[in-house]
Amino acid sequence: MSKINKNPYDFFLLEIKKKIHLARIETLRHVNKTLLKLYWDLGKMIVDKQNKYGWGKSIVASLSEDLQNEFPGAKGFSMQNLWYMRQLYLEYKDNLKLQPLVGEISWVF
Repeated sequence: MSKINKNPYDFFLLEIKKKIHLARIETLRHVNKTLLKLYWDLGKMIVDKQNKYGWGKSIVASLSEDLQNEFPGAKGFSMQNLWYMRQLYLEYKDNLKLQPLVGEISWVF
């Protein structure tokens, strides 16, 4: 027979579980915020270099291949995703209210 009084233990366990859940949510928010900023920055960098050097569509294919080789197993650097990053930047770069919020937006799945 256990000597632990279940009521205080159950409450304690519930507190621990709650802290773990909140830490996970906070971690996801931070990761999402960081990734969104990265995607915004990559989109901006692609647009800036295309404008500066007159690079066409092939830069995205080359960049995708090089990034996938440098970071094997990392998802998110396909040609299509890089185009989405570029499109995100182009779509919202002139929205003065949104641009500062890019670093503040977070989503929890």
